[in-house]
Amino acid sequence: MAFDKHFDVVIVGGGAVGSAVAYFLKRVLDFPGSVALVEQDPTFRRAATMLSAASIRQQFSTPENIRASRFGLAFLRGLADEHGPEFDPQLRESGYLILATPEGAPLLASSHRIQIAEGADVALLDREGLANRFAWLSLEAIGAGSLGLSGEGWFDAATLLGALRHGARAAGAVAVTGAVTGIARKGAAIEGVHLANGSALGCGTLVNAAGTAAARIAALAGRTLPVEPRKRTVFVVDCPDGPNSLPLVADPSGVWIRPEGSGYLTGYSPPASEDSAADPSDFDPDHAIFEERLWPALARRIPAFERLKVKSAWVGHYDFNTLDQNAILGPDPEVPNLLYANDFSGHGLQQSPAVGRALAEIVAFGAYRSIDFGAFGFERIAAGRPVIEAAVI
Repeated sequence: MAFDKHFDVVIVGGGAVGSAVAYFLKRVLDFPGSVALVEQDPTFRRAATMLSAASIRQQFSTPENIRASRFGLAFLRGLADEHGPEFDPQLRESGYLILATPEGAPLLASSHRIQIAEGADVALLDREGLANRFAWLSLEAIGAGSLGLSGEGWFDAATLLGALRHGARAAGAVAVTGAVTGIARKGAAIEGVHLANGSALGCGTLVNAAGTAAARIAALAGRTLPVEPRKRTVFVVDCPDGPNSLPLVADPSGVWIRPEGSGYLTGYSPPASEDSAADPSDFDPDHAIFEERLWPALARRIPAFERLKVKSAWVGHYDFNTLDQNAILGPDPEVPNLLYANDFSGHGLQQSPAVGRALAEIVAFGAYRSIDFGAFGFERIAAGRPVIEAAVI
């Protein structure tokens, strides 16, 4: 089969994860081969990267997730020094406060032990500790809380994406605008991709970093990923007499809130029984969620928020792993030159530097060298063997 161009590596998806793979291949590891970064919408107006709440935390229950976010934290902290002040990601390390019911307190404590073992700066607080630190917090139905003392907070997603793409291109990666409509596979090997404009790119390795389109891209190669788009509405709210100093607060109800400028961002993660696959082209905010779920929960937990008002809202989509809500990373055991960087279930932006480094190591060296993500390999998908992450927000 004839191809218009041939690249050693073709990466499908130019958001934070795909761009990070190209960045670490070309800029950091000095990969001598050619790399193409294929993205259908270079404006990224509707990309998950740009529509994320752009937060980072270390409060996970799976060591690999903690390690990934700690790597991302170090990357963000050094971004301006590495690339110049125009790439300052505006990292605000104001912490996460994850609250648990009395029934959920033992699981919070178990996760805390794992986090401390991984070097996270996290404090476990009982009801008295919460009351002493947060006078504005109602402790109704709360048994404990976990607070990130450093290394957790939020940042500017556009700056991170810009630094990754700029660094990758400056080091020789080629940006290609186009939608992948077909994949050429011969036996156990991917040979290239076909684009909607009629062109075709040959490749030695194909990296699927297509976000909510990951399952469609995998299907073009004859493979199945348990990933679905899940819709999330983020509300921008104002409350003049709200708390002045607020971490990101995650309530057991599934509601979360954090400061943003002079106001706040808030959203809701529904229980599995209410969460279903969404149309990835649906960007209409679900305003009923605010009235029915967010406002009552926020007013109950932080009484000052009884008086908050919605200023605006937007919608983004998760690439949601229906097996275990963890990433799928690394080579396909049946198609070894097909690599996955998918299904982050909302954690992709904060983990993108670590995943980019890891996938670049697989391409360049054939093995992980920085963080071993073997637990997140495709083999567990085929076996139906989930890796349980208890701290999903």
